[in-house]
Amino acid sequence: MTSSPTSGRPDRGSHDLRIGTVFVNAARAVPQRTAAVLGDEALTFDQLNRRANQVAAVLVGRSMGCGDRLVTWSATALELVPVFAAAAKLGVVFAPTNASLSIDEAMAVIEPARPSMVVVDDERRADGVKLAERLGSQLLSLSELTLLADAQVSDEPDRPQPTEHDAHVIFFTSGSTGRPKGAVLTHRVNFLRTHPGALLEHRGPMVCPFPLFHMGAWTIALQQWQGRDAVILLASADAASICNAVVANKAERLNCIPAVWRRMLDYLGTPVGRDLDLSSVRFADTGTSATPLELLAAIEEALPSACVRVFYGSTEAGSVASLDHHEVDRKPGSCGVPAPSCQVRIAPDGELLVRGPLVFDGYFEDEEATSAALVDGWYRTGDLAQVDEDGYLSIVGRAKDVVRTGGESVTPTEVEAVLAEHPAIEDVAIVGMPDTRWGEIICAVVVSRPGHATPTVDELRAHCGTRLAPFKHPRRVAAVDAIPRTPSTQQVQRRLLVERLTTGPPGPTPPN
Repeated sequence: MTSSPTSGRPDRGSHDLRIGTVFVNAARAVPQRTAAVLGDEALTFDQLNRRANQVAAVLVGRSMGCGDRLVTWSATALELVPVFAAAAKLGVVFAPTNASLSIDEAMAVIEPARPSMVVVDDERRADGVKLAERLGSQLLSLSELTLLADAQVSDEPDRPQPTEHDAHVIFFTSGSTGRPKGAVLTHRVNFLRTHPGALLEHRGPMVCPFPLFHMGAWTIALQQWQGRDAVILLASADAASICNAVVANKAERLNCIPAVWRRMLDYLGTPVGRDLDLSSVRFADTGTSATPLELLAAIEEALPSACVRVFYGSTEAGSVASLDHHEVDRKPGSCGVPAPSCQVRIAPDGELLVRGPLVFDGYFEDEEATSAALVDGWYRTGDLAQVDEDGYLSIVGRAKDVVRTGGESVTPTEVEAVLAEHPAIEDVAIVGMPDTRWGEIICAVVVSRPGHATPTVDELRAHCGTRLAPFKHPRRVAAVDAIPRTPSTQQVQRRLLVERLTTGPPGPTPPN
């Protein structure tokens, strides 16, 4: 340890909080402990660290280095884990993309990141070739990367290390304008978001139902790896797979969005589900959308050994607030008190503002969007909130147009552009309608052309086809004579539409 000549304090420099050190330190401390599981495959911390070094050697051989962007477009695969770790060690910025996107949707999302390399699974290799050609990027499939890594040594990469202030990941999101944005998280931010604290306590295995293109998946994984325990990944997040993974791995932690919890509870009520022993679960977490009290009560009944908690946060802000088990009944509808490192305040218009060391650094090469989201160091969440006399937060609405459905963000203008091409539609607006299962559902408010009937939900979903990912398809249709718009800008008055539809008769909703 070196010391500053003036202060006598340790000179820690700017290399302390780097994600790559998580894998190195865990491999030294608990080399044979399981780090990641997917089905019958598993990686110990030693295997993960060594494999990450081999992948890093492949990336170096392809001239990838600190600051270069590596985009993944893949379903969940265990091979993605060492790619994530290798990128962190080299300072290569890891940017996962939603695997359900069409090639045109993926192109619109990925292009602004200007990636040096795109890594795809074998299923997407043909489209990946087209994508890489359009982007002018290198392309590797996971199987190709695996073969190349097999031939490399597993020594630590001999390359300049990133600093804690360098970008670690880019998570793609979108706003009310429909323009894709990449939220940048530095090594320091992601390290702090997932650090277990000064005293390392037993975590136990955790089942992760989020796919590996989702911020939630990598946050859960890093929490487990910093705590030196296993993350259980799933090829499919259906209820049976989640429950069976809990049983097979004696998982102690589980975090699901409300819609997934409902599917699990339904499954646990079947003859097969009733025979499953989920008593190993100590923590049952939920959040990201409205969480009804009856759902929390049902989780408590199904998992009587678990501490049930509600979390509120976002890609940009990290963990903002949490509601502990003993407060669920006392503070119904609340998302809890602010996290220890998080400062919050309510703007005059009711919008929740957040600042602190967990807040993102901005949107990649998008100064306009960054300036709109970060004002004087405060992140504008887009959520309308209230604080009660005890300091507990409640989210009461949205200031922005983005629809949050089943944990995914949907930009109304993107869906409107596709539906506007339907031959029976004169005008259309997309709004999010409250839903106990999904948080919000996509509702298409339609003005039909003269002589045409209002399209059904199934017709509109068929029209969207593969142009839009299934979670962006409408689940409800409402017919109106005119779409309310502001006179000066012609912007859709979405809040007014929601108010009208909420008080009026419900439209048809397709089955889940």
